[in-house]
Amino acid sequence: MLTHRQLFLANNAQTTNFPLLLEFERAEGVYLYDKDGKAYIDLIAGIGVSNTGHGHPYVIDAIKAQLDKYLHLMVYGEYVQSPQVKFAEKLVSLLPDDLQSVYFVNSGAEAVEGAMKLAKRYTGRSQVLACYGSYHGSTQGALSIMGNEEYKQAYRPLVPGTGFIRFNEPADLDLITNETACVFVETVQGEAGIRVADVEYMQALSARCKATGTLLVLDEIQAAMGRTGKLFAFEHYGIVPDILLLAKALGGGMPLGAFIASNEVMSALKENPILGHITTFGGHPVCCAAGLASLEVLLNENLIDTVASKEALFRQLLVHPAIKEVRGKGLMLAIELADFDTNKKIIDRCIANGVITDWFLHCSNSMRIAPPLIITEEQIREACGVILEAMDHGIARSSGGL
Repeated sequence: MLTHRQLFLANNAQTTNFPLLLEFERAEGVYLYDKDGKAYIDLIAGIGVSNTGHGHPYVIDAIKAQLDKYLHLMVYGEYVQSPQVKFAEKLVSLLPDDLQSVYFVNSGAEAVEGAMKLAKRYTGRSQVLACYGSYHGSTQGALSIMGNEEYKQAYRPLVPGTGFIRFNEPADLDLITNETACVFVETVQGEAGIRVADVEYMQALSARCKATGTLLVLDEIQAAMGRTGKLFAFEHYGIVPDILLLAKALGGGMPLGAFIASNEVMSALKENPILGHITTFGGHPVCCAAGLASLEVLLNENLIDTVASKEALFRQLLVHPAIKEVRGKGLMLAIELADFDTNKKIIDRCIANGVITDWFLHCSNSMRIAPPLIITEEQIREACGVILEAMDHGIARSSGGL
């Protein structure tokens, strides 16, 4: 009989020739448990998904309660479904007044696609700008505004009318003109290795968009839901986007995304033609129930208020000759090392010793630190101890030691 690993390799589509091949039986809190019962501290939270931890009882109870009522009923936007209504109402209550219309989708990439269509439709313009180093997803439209040619060149031709500006470079804001429909910007660039936007840059970007009638689309698919120490990362900057993109942690561990705009902007999808964006499973009732419960956990357990002190503890502990820089905001951090080979050796040893981390798509010499926000100081100290030991081991091996 074939093992699960063999069946995985035989029957499940592969994205690389070297998958991690870790097999987990269960997950709880900040821990993943393999089939032998070994515990691993999860420092990446499924890439920024499990902000309230794995299997939070309140979230699980909300999922079970919705299961007993109904699952999928109809394509999004036709029936009044209580989980969608309640979750949208809660999100809107926590957002600025100009963000009052929530379109639920299935993922971050679909949120990007929907926002791109919405911006074009509302403005009547076709040019879409994004930043070099950006990551917005892997579908055709999202790939077109990915700021890394290596990952897109094999799939050209892509969506026309797209272009790029440099992140955190005010001089490039002049490229935003009266012909630009929208600018997609990650409030904190994720796959570029956690690059935090400057306050002055973001305010100048917002002003330039207003001056040219361009919609500012902030991609907070990784950065929202408390990860940076604010519920939404744009709250650090004193600006409000025209369209906000959410996903990953939005669903509390279930697949859910959203693009959010004003009622005026969102209404552009209703006419000429009608059904301007369609999704069958967007806003799935179970996903919305889980998302609302997860948001309530973030707020009721004051998890966001603990993020800054936990960031400070990581920065205090992560001091080592191998570390060139620790970048980031809140519990969205990157540890820069000399090169990919060094990073990979350290990551592999961390995993072997029970700490899950990885690198970034556009920044392979940096290690990702993005744990569930429920992580405790004791768990941070334990995880950092494993990381530092792996760095000691990596330096010793590189210098010819044991």
